[in-house]
Amino acid sequence: MAEKLAPEKRHSFLHNGQKVFEWDQTLDEVNMYINLPPNVHSKQFYCKIQSKHLELGIKGNPPYLNHDLTCPVKTDSSFWTLEDDIMHITLQKRDKGQTWASPIVGQGQLDPYATDLEQKRLMLQRFQEENPGFDFSQAQFSGNCPDPRTFMGGIRSD
Repeated sequence: MAEKLAPEKRHSFLHNGQKVFEWDQTLDEVNMYINLPPNVHSKQFYCKIQSKHLELGIKGNPPYLNHDLTCPVKTDSSFWTLEDDIMHITLQKRDKGQTWASPIVGQGQLDPYATDLEQKRLMLQRFQEENPGFDFSQAQFSGNCPDPRTFMGGIRSD
């Protein structure tokens, strides 16, 4: 049942009409997906994840991305992989349940409506996590959605 509350689609960050990356988020993490250029060996790519900064690219070239992150991440739980010509970066949120409007500061921000939808989805994901066996997939919020981090005593940590 929790699968129904997973991200339904990825958000795209476009710059000058070109897709820079796609991303989605859960209560715990932000995932970024970057299409890799063809004919570059996987050992030439690098990704450096810091608490509030991300740098990645091809060794010996200027970085493809070299930006501050919107929110801090847990570096020991964040990682990147290469699969099928896609770099997948998993950023573990330091503040579980925080709704990110974009992974990168000032780049590709979601509009207020999309941000509200993300916050509602994360709140339902929180309810599902805290109440296994209940199906929240059809639940809806009327009006403003509360912050999933603080609503009703905040997120429980086990």
